[in-house]
Amino acid sequence: MTDQDRLRGVFTPNMVPLDQQGNINEAELRRYVDWLIAAGVHGLYPNGSTGEFTRFTPDERRRTIAIIVDQAAGRVPILAGAAEANVRETLAACEYYCALGVRAVAIIAPYYYKLSPDNVYAYFKEIGRNTPVDVVLYNFPLLASAVDVPTIRRLSEECERIVAIKDSSGDLAQMVRMIEAVRPNRPEFSFFTGWDAVLMPMLLAGADGGINPTSGVAPELTRKLYEATTGGRLEEARRLQATIIRLFDAALYSADFPEGFRVGVQLRGFQMGAGRQPLSEEHRSKLADLTSTLGELLTAEGLGG
Repeated sequence: MTDQDRLRGVFTPNMVPLDQQGNINEAELRRYVDWLIAAGVHGLYPNGSTGEFTRFTPDERRRTIAIIVDQAAGRVPILAGAAEANVRETLAACEYYCALGVRAVAIIAPYYYKLSPDNVYAYFKEIGRNTPVDVVLYNFPLLASAVDVPTIRRLSEECERIVAIKDSSGDLAQMVRMIEAVRPNRPEFSFFTGWDAVLMPMLLAGADGGINPTSGVAPELTRKLYEATTGGRLEEARRLQATIIRLFDAALYSADFPEGFRVGVQLRGFQMGAGRQPLSEEHRSKLADLTSTLGELLTAEGLGG
């Protein structure tokens, strides 16, 4: 892969609409994919944390990717979330998604069991040696074992198939350390932030883009922010970043993740259905309040349903 092929832009970790029986609503998912692409997202990232991958069966995860690859029809690259419970199943998912034609797979570091850095390295090295498709590392230390800078550097030097990292720590200094450690030897390696509130400063620090849940609610704004920042229109970018922070904070902190983003997508005119996580009455009340708050924020930006 050359520098020209480097992954760039804003990718949407899209949610999956459900019908009244709690099953995948294929027609609505296809409509949502078309809308996101028309609104200008640079790529899609199904089966991620925002996409609630742990709440779907392995067969449902594969079906989700198949639907999205078919509907996207090559218009944007797909990063398929391929994290399963162990290396063997993860590699099987890599093979399946490769056959579908995804651009790459994204794999979070081992979760549930917190591992030492040397075993995080061993996990990804095994995947990197055997995957038939490019891999995006996913560092989310809040939910999984951390991928530290020495580990990223070793993996980037030893595994050509590992081509990017999504870092959801929100740590700007960490992003700079990663870029400085990897890019001299792998100029085509891509760096994405998963933390919407710092997309602009991350881009200015050298990141290639974001994989941001807000882009699933307001793709027009995240695309504009990316273009304003990379185009040097920094005052415009600063205003857009402040708007995205308001949306991100409301959706993230007013409800258990990712329920707030489900509310946001529904406000944009999609029937998302009830999530598979049972909610308390107190939480349902919070979501009702959030609907009003997000509705006002979106309306202020001219983004109705």
